[in-house]
Amino acid sequence: MTTVAELPAGFADKVLSAQTIFRSVMDAMARPGSVRKIATVAGAPPAMMRGTAAIALTLFDHDTPLWLDPRMSETSDVGKWLRFHTGAPVIADSAICSFALIADARTLPTLDHFAFGTSEYPDRSTTLLLQVESLTQGPAFELRGPGIDGTAILRAALQPVDLFERLAINVALFPRGIDVVLVAGDDIVAIPRTTRVAAKGD
Repeated sequence: MTTVAELPAGFADKVLSAQTIFRSVMDAMARPGSVRKIATVAGAPPAMMRGTAAIALTLFDHDTPLWLDPRMSETSDVGKWLRFHTGAPVIADSAICSFALIADARTLPTLDHFAFGTSEYPDRSTTLLLQVESLTQGPAFELRGPGIDGTAILRAALQPVDLFERLAINVALFPRGIDVVLVAGDDIVAIPRTTRVAAKGD
């Protein structure tokens, strides 16, 4: 069992790192499909990629309930680390979580397991932090929507392979919906609910 003293460190410089990462995340959301390098953390649990840990330390607090996929929650280290560094509550009900941390995307539940927000409060939805193999290599996807000049091409090795087909539900739900941040190491790509994605082929 890992004690608090044995938990990996978070940021070496908390204020400066959080400011830098917040700007990187906001820039990624404003420019869907663009790969952004994110400042890394001093240490994180093994199941968490550096980008995931950095976003967690920047965006999570006691008002952001979290849901962890089975791989994230199979040991207590991730939950302990998140609670210690962010104060965010880890909950069992994915339908009311603000963020869902997905280490093994092959086991991603259907999207109706998460919060879509309401017409009055569309921001009360779940943002998926989805760890993937690569955001620079793999099948090509064509992205359209706000923040994109014409189209953008994203090459990514994704699981589940039908992720963007699932996200097509955002069209019918808008302004409600699911936002996604893809993470590969310390690279991130944002796919807001306003972005439309289609497989392009090689």
